[in-house]
Amino acid sequence: MSAKFASIRTGELPGPKSAELIKMRVRLISRAVGIVAPVYIEKAEGSLLTDVDGNVLIDMASGIGVTNIGHRPAEVEAAIKDQAGKFIHTCYQVTPYESYLRVAEKLAELAPGLGLTKSVLFNAGAEAVENSVKISRHYNKKTASFSFTHAFHGRTMMALALTDKEMPYKAGFGPLPETYKVDFPYCYRCPLNATYPSCGIACADKIDEIWSSPQFEGKVSSLIGEPIAGEGGFIVPPKEFYPKVSKICKKHGVVYIDDEIQTGAGRTGKMWCVDHWPGAEPDMLVSGKGMGGGFPLSATTGRPEIMDAPQVGGLGGTFGGNPVACAAALAQIDIIEKSLDRVQPINSYMVKRLGELQQKFPVIGEVRGMGAMMALELVADQKTKEPAAKEAGAVKDAALKRGLLILTCGTYNNVVRMHPSILMPQEMLEESMDILEESFEEVMKA
Repeated sequence: MSAKFASIRTGELPGPKSAELIKMRVRLISRAVGIVAPVYIEKAEGSLLTDVDGNVLIDMASGIGVTNIGHRPAEVEAAIKDQAGKFIHTCYQVTPYESYLRVAEKLAELAPGLGLTKSVLFNAGAEAVENSVKISRHYNKKTASFSFTHAFHGRTMMALALTDKEMPYKAGFGPLPETYKVDFPYCYRCPLNATYPSCGIACADKIDEIWSSPQFEGKVSSLIGEPIAGEGGFIVPPKEFYPKVSKICKKHGVVYIDDEIQTGAGRTGKMWCVDHWPGAEPDMLVSGKGMGGGFPLSATTGRPEIMDAPQVGGLGGTFGGNPVACAAALAQIDIIEKSLDRVQPINSYMVKRLGELQQKFPVIGEVRGMGAMMALELVADQKTKEPAAKEAGAVKDAALKRGLLILTCGTYNNVVRMHPSILMPQEMLEESMDILEESFEEVMKA
């Protein structure tokens, strides 16, 4: 393949300058901070990353689903510079500013369902998750917090407790706050050994059954769920699942929290992924990642009666809703709104190419995802579905040495995932899929 965009000028990675910086990292940074690619980036533009040695990578990681419209869009960069020229920080709780209000206004306008009109802004997604649980408990005076198997909600203590994956996220950090799990509809590996659609979405019925038991009846405060299980492996639930869950939450007086930190901000072709499923009506929305234009910005948004439940001063934070981050977000969201029609062509092309790879390579057990959020689950055997984690890591490494940055994920570490910018040019997308195919060819021959 003749590459037009990707270019590994040093022959292999890391190049000499990155290698020197890696030595510094070993000396200065905790080994607990993992690194996907052994390169140090000097410049990023659009969907291309250039490292300190001049190597150019096609970015299909997007900073783990953050740069949804690529790196340094001109409008976002201009908004950042304009705001930085006025003031950078005052703390909204001390001397407020308009851009914080404008972000909240935009969230109220775009929020899924009806009535989610009040927000609080934070920094990281985990902060928004933590506060959604706090607010829910204050609102309904209940204490039990639920999440799903295969979930990832962040790395702070409550967010980590709501997260399902033990390694590397939870191991050794306990005891964690008490939370509870219910089954996510992982149809490829159904926890109930059922088959969709004849199952009747039995996994949702199981939630109703658990909450009706003496242990939990009248005690459940909240259920938080990702529309698509992100770190869990880009697992897409049946379209009936969240509408049914929404009704069950209403029945039990449980706050349904929609975690759109990874799936939101246009990633799946709608502003929020849950909008794909009419009847799914969250009580709260947590957002972040792609919303902030690369700046740390997250939000907890909900119904007024829920958001106003805590006492004055009960919510906030020194840096939450930083004015530069708010300016970046307003510019970013405006572009996303105008670009949602770009997502379907990207999805159609990726589904086609990934489906062809599945036919060619038996190691690919399932192709799944939505919009510009696609994944391949790798298995050693199509019948037993034994996870092929080694092969997933090898494909990621083979792609990187050819100049394509992709990620792995999944409860069993056997999923190859891709988060292309929703503005990635068609030629670049084609080159990315060509590199991915070459990478599978290399790994399968080994």
